[in-house]
Amino acid sequence: MNQDFKQCLENKKIITFPRGKELVRKELSIAQSDLSDAKAGFDNQRYKWSTIQAYYAMFHAARALIYSRGYREKSHYCLAVALRALFVDENLLEAQIVRDFLNAMNLREAADYEAKFSESGAKAVTASAERFIHEAAHVLNTED
Repeated sequence: MNQDFKQCLENKKIITFPRGKELVRKELSIAQSDLSDAKAGFDNQRYKWSTIQAYYAMFHAARALIYSRGYREKSHYCLAVALRALFVDENLLEAQIVRDFLNAMNLREAADYEAKFSESGAKAVTASAERFIHEAAHVLNTED
């Protein structure tokens, strides 16, 4: 077992969540909605909002993935750890997906807490979110 994942489990930052499988489709739907909001924000030059919404689109797609495995996150970082352990290490997702998620998380934090955001950052995170959701949906459809 991936050591970081094991640590997240021991620290209860990742917990078992049997009900998660019932919520997978709902989380993917929320991800799509957040992505639409991110694109609309970008089109209206609301780059802070676009960055934040694109990150949350990825967050909800990531949640859908780990819910499908019966887990729930209690930490955004451990959500990334779970993605790596449950999907990248199993060759179901490329490692770049997790790197993109972590980058989006950093950009979202900078936008939210430091008022640092840009058009290029919003554009990159929105594109990453679109890819992430597409890949998550593909993995989840092959697991049905």
